[in-house]
Amino acid sequence: MTTEQKHDDEGTAWVVMGVSGCGKSSIGSALAARLGVPFIEGDAYHSEANVAKMSAGIPLTDDDRHGWLLSLRDKLAAHEGGAVLSCSSLKRAYRDLLRNGGGDVRFAHLAGERSLLEQRVSNRPGHYMPPSLLDSQLRTLEPLQPDEAGITLDIRDTPDSLVAQILASA
Repeated sequence: MTTEQKHDDEGTAWVVMGVSGCGKSSIGSALAARLGVPFIEGDAYHSEANVAKMSAGIPLTDDDRHGWLLSLRDKLAAHEGGAVLSCSSLKRAYRDLLRNGGGDVRFAHLAGERSLLEQRVSNRPGHYMPPSLLDSQLRTLEPLQPDEAGITLDIRDTPDSLVAQILASA
């Protein structure tokens, strides 16, 4: 049995988390492909009001995020065989909400230095998240705690290495 099959059989849901520009979508989609499970792009489920707010450079509040997080929790729970979700999951409370849908939910926190994150965010043409929101996200970010199932990774590593580290951590 390969590593990918073992994880798929267990029905693990992975949430690839971190601030804007860390690579959640790229790493999440690659991880899902390796595991043979659906990939859920969390940004696709933001309300029009949330997208408009972020596009205007206004940080989202906990209230703004609540309905979005509930929707993502339900999407994860609907995939009993496992799935991978890209979601900033900046606060422990947000991660707790995603976990309370049941099943084995683990987090892969893609972490990096502000200068690298800013460079990446600035080089994403057409994305609604302006670089000006990066500092707000970094202030809001609560890193994974020792009692949370997951792993923290350095975004300077290659995408293949990041995916391999996630797979090896489970």
